[in-house]
Amino acid sequence: MSRFRIYPTPMQQAALLEQCGHARYVWNLALEQWSMWTRDRGPTPGYVEQARQLTRARAAFEWLRTGSLTVQQQALRDFDEAVKNFYAGTHRRPTWRKAGRHEGFRIVGGQASRIVELNRKWAAVLVPKVGWVRLRLSRSTPDAKSYRITRDRVGRWHLAFAKIPEPIPGPGTGDVVGVDRGVRVSAALSTGDLLSCPGLSETEQIRLKHLHRRLARCRRGSNRRLRVKAAIATLHARAGDRRKDWVEKTSTDLARRFDVIRVEDLCIARMTHRPRPKPDPSRPGRYLPNRRRAKAGLNRGILASGWGALVRRLGDKAPGRVEKINPAYTSQTCSVCGHCAPENRESQAVFRCVACGHQANADVNAATNIAAGRAVSARREMPVPVSPKREPQLTTSA
Repeated sequence: MSRFRIYPTPMQQAALLEQCGHARYVWNLALEQWSMWTRDRGPTPGYVEQARQLTRARAAFEWLRTGSLTVQQQALRDFDEAVKNFYAGTHRRPTWRKAGRHEGFRIVGGQASRIVELNRKWAAVLVPKVGWVRLRLSRSTPDAKSYRITRDRVGRWHLAFAKIPEPIPGPGTGDVVGVDRGVRVSAALSTGDLLSCPGLSETEQIRLKHLHRRLARCRRGSNRRLRVKAAIATLHARAGDRRKDWVEKTSTDLARRFDVIRVEDLCIARMTHRPRPKPDPSRPGRYLPNRRRAKAGLNRGILASGWGALVRRLGDKAPGRVEKINPAYTSQTCSVCGHCAPENRESQAVFRCVACGHQANADVNAATNIAAGRAVSARREMPVPVSPKREPQLTTSA
């Protein structure tokens, strides 16, 4: 999906926010109708019936009639497609859209192709009920039949074309690489490369800490609180942009250099769950320490490293060339002799095999095991190749 930055005027921003509100209202109303279904009632209204209801609603309410019919009908089509994808098992259940968080709408059809290039750096796109909005040409615009306009929490507007890019072809050399994902080192390759996802600098982290302290002292509903929240959102958006940029560049580089990319099969959603409370048996109603603060810091480190985004983009750019390997004991197994023991991992960064004496970076050693496709059993034993069975031989006594 090709995304571009748009720069609407203040009047256009107000019109775009109004369109986003109409699309969000129609979506939530359709979701409410779908959520009220019970077995004793008939089927919920589909897109055709909801379109008729939208026509009657536009005739009854002036504020809804001032919006674009194309935007509101497309919101109903998107919801109908989301319900079909949910029943097909390919997507999650449709959820409510909230103001300030889910700001956007989609344009499909002939109106989506109304783009005029002004010069080498700027273009203009015609948005219904808004007018011509300036578009920054960071690359050539694709030939797409639909686009989506969104607004993030910082207030930036973007336009994304629904055009799936072509996959990146492999080099054809048969090279295989293993990728070990971690917190201190975001991605360690079996080739010895250590890649780290950039985040906020030390100065920005100090500023973020001061802003959180100021936010705690602000009065709820005040203008100062809104300004502090906007400053915090700006820092988080800056970190998110750097993470996305690193994921895109790293995934493109791996897809171009290697034919087969092997990664750990991790369930990040379960890994980042908060720890369960531990009831104190000696004191009813009290709980034992469960190290939730340390777990919260680990969860932030995992999510800030972009583990899931990296594998997802690798699957998009190199389809069929990404393999997921069982991660069991890959960090405790020697990549040279195959000896598996907890004593091999001396520290977070040092690996020294107690059997053969092989020493290497712990993350690179794990990536080498992943590249080899090694998986050990629960007893920490390397799988032994099965030898062909021998036919029993008849012996005769002299």
